[in-house]
Amino acid sequence: MPVVKVIELVGQSERSWEDAVKSAVAEAARTVRNITGVEVKNWTGEVEGGTIQTYRADVHVAFVVEN
Repeated sequence: MPVVKVIELVGQSERSWEDAVKSAVAEAARTVRNITGVEVKNWTGEVEGGTIQTYRADVHVAFVVEN
């Protein structure tokens, strides 16, 4: 039976929350193998002048631990 580990990351984007999630997963994939899923835990953003300047997504990334 495989063991799955979950790490928490915060992705950031100037375009969208979806892009912030993709950014977090892409960054994790640079050093983590066997990523199997992502769960968005929270959406936040930085607002200036009445508009969103930075989108942030707190995510949990799951991956299978190799033996």
